[in-house]
Amino acid sequence: MTHIQEIQIVLDYIEMNLCEELTLDGISKVGGFSKFYFHRIFQREVGISLYDYIRKRRLASAASVLLNSNTSILDVALIYHFESQEAFTRAFKSVYQLPPGRYRSAIKDLSIGGINMNNEIKDWIITGTAPEKYQVSIDHNIYHMGSKSAMIHSIGNEFSIGEFGTIMQQISAKTFVGKRMRFSGFVKTQDVEGWCGLWMRIDSALSVTLKLDNMQSRPITGTTEWNYYSCVLDIPENGAIINIGILLTGKGQVWFDNADFQEVDHNTPTTEFVSEDVFPDHLLNPSFEAV
Repeated sequence: MTHIQEIQIVLDYIEMNLCEELTLDGISKVGGFSKFYFHRIFQREVGISLYDYIRKRRLASAASVLLNSNTSILDVALIYHFESQEAFTRAFKSVYQLPPGRYRSAIKDLSIGGINMNNEIKDWIITGTAPEKYQVSIDHNIYHMGSKSAMIHSIGNEFSIGEFGTIMQQISAKTFVGKRMRFSGFVKTQDVEGWCGLWMRIDSALSVTLKLDNMQSRPITGTTEWNYYSCVLDIPENGAIINIGILLTGKGQVWFDNADFQEVDHNTPTTEFVSEDVFPDHLLNPSFEAV
């Protein structure tokens, strides 16, 4: 059993209240769970404890404030509910390897415009059916955790059906055969007129598609804050290549961060594309009279 929808409600609540007091009791009530059960399912679904998630999101937001404002370090610490500047400095340095003051001075001038426009992201492939209509880059100003995220931004004016841009990786399936694997990450969108989603495809050695989930049955559209999404597939015996990525079709902008690929137990349902769930089982509008 999965609780993705409830978890997303909780993540939205956390995002809107990073500068407020956040407690396990209060957050579990937002999700509609007992605090003991919620603590377990949050760790299982998101892959990180609730405490660590809130801490890292507050640190990421604080890092953005440091780079984009003149707010004092003490005020930033208090805004994000650290008990002291010293505690904030210790926590910040553990993630960003620099104390807040040095981070602000060392990084601020390096992120002119906030974006690396080289159209290259280390270890990721940039492609799609219309890659010339999309700008792919590293964004230093908008990110979920850490200090960077991947961004896909449409730059074309007109899009045909089926045109999309994607960033992806290919992984050998050899060590994952027989396992149930989950590809997941956090996605933020702005003005997505088409749709976007994570995708995961298993190919045979002859490049035959064996399994696929591209979130087309649960697309991300419009403008959304950071939310957690996942694709879950069983890796068949004849699986050779695992393809994973995020795609944007049509106009819009999407950020992707904290990608993860890990084995899950069989209590986690798969999200495989099933034609019976998408296509009708009978002929629709045979006389063309329906409007």
